[in-house]
Amino acid sequence: MSGVTLAVAPRDEPDSTTLPGQKTQQKQLQNQQQQQQQTVGGVMGSLRVIELQLVAFIMVFSASGLVPLLDLVFPAFASAYLLALSRLAFPAHGSVSSSSPEIFQGSKFFRLYVVVGTTVGLFLPLAYVLGGFARGDDHAVRSATPHLFLLSFQILTENLISGLSLFSPPVRALVPFLYTVRRIFVIMDWVTDVWFNKTLPANAQFKDIAWFWFGRGLAVANLAYFSINLFCFLIPRFLPRAFERYFRERDENKGKFAEDKLSAASSKPQQSSDKKAD
Repeated sequence: MSGVTLAVAPRDEPDSTTLPGQKTQQKQLQNQQQQQQQTVGGVMGSLRVIELQLVAFIMVFSASGLVPLLDLVFPAFASAYLLALSRLAFPAHGSVSSSSPEIFQGSKFFRLYVVVGTTVGLFLPLAYVLGGFARGDDHAVRSATPHLFLLSFQILTENLISGLSLFSPPVRALVPFLYTVRRIFVIMDWVTDVWFNKTLPANAQFKDIAWFWFGRGLAVANLAYFSINLFCFLIPRFLPRAFERYFRERDENKGKFAEDKLSAASSKPQQSSDKKAD
């Protein structure tokens, strides 16, 4: 699962040499671009609301005492490690790396895959935790809360650094990788907790049985989805795409710097010859 990133293309200035018959088309294009910018602005406003909700979730989970100390410390360690990588190992290449924050542009099937992951990984576990509070099922709340805490931190971190030119593509790609690796271990504890440490009473009603198997199925679904996400998408496709883009941008920057240096060196003899002629 990766955060939502949006890139707004800069508006093109009208060409003063265009023919009169092309002015109408340019006006239509400008109107479409303005509408797209307004739509993107509305979506970005929604993202700010989502980020505030994620911060609220994180604060509630942290204060509840249901998140282990290791999971509470992990976001701080991951953030410090990503900052160190952005400065020492994979620094950003100026304006080139900020031209398009999207690393992977998938098809409609991939977008459906992300929606399924958001539903299975965020919305259903959140409903499970809230249902556990309503039912007085402390076992369900305690088992699913660490996963929700880490996932909320992951989405918040992705949304915050996706539009910052300070972070290069490899650093942005490592955010879901680090958090997914950690959350798989947390989900394995969740699966163990609901499958081996929780039992149904002998006189359980149908709604209790349904709730019991909903928790079991949800834990297994999260383990299956994020394992597939890690081993079939993040490692073989997402990370290589990010590093390929990073090194291509680095080579482009080096080539541009060499060209500028060569042009500056060639202009110096010409300037000196002009002075001698004078």
